[in-house]
Amino acid sequence: MDWANVINNPYLKDLPFKIELNKWGKILMSPASNHHGILQSEAVFYLRNQLPAGRVIVECSINTADGVKVADVAWASHEFMQANGETTPYQQAPEICIEIVSPSNTQAEMDEKIQLYLERGAVEVWICQSDGVVRHFSREGQLTQSGLTKESVHLM
Repeated sequence: MDWANVINNPYLKDLPFKIELNKWGKILMSPASNHHGILQSEAVFYLRNQLPAGRVIVECSINTADGVKVADVAWASHEFMQANGETTPYQQAPEICIEIVSPSNTQAEMDEKIQLYLERGAVEVWICQSDGVVRHFSREGQLTQSGLTKESVHLM
């Protein structure tokens, strides 16, 4: 299955799950909670206030080396949007990709997503814990604060 089949399949619309594909086209699903949605909205609000020149994208699909992954929230610069528009999925990652950790996520899964997004061109990957504390990563490893917003982020 490819991403176009997923987004156009009437049986997969309006599911209370986040859907991704692995490199073999197998659908992966993880349940969403209201707390997850609250953290997503806080991330959107934060990014719109701190980086107003770009676009904030919720449920941003990115074609990675391990299939299509969906960042919970992403921030894309004007230049990224000019180059990539609304292509679905993006072949390149926006500058910031944010994953909000759910109880079903493992550390290994989060580590893999960090690598996959960075390999596709993300400048930073933010991992938001359930308490709203955000860890920032770049190609150099974990950062003490975001290099793009110039501060440590806490979303609650």
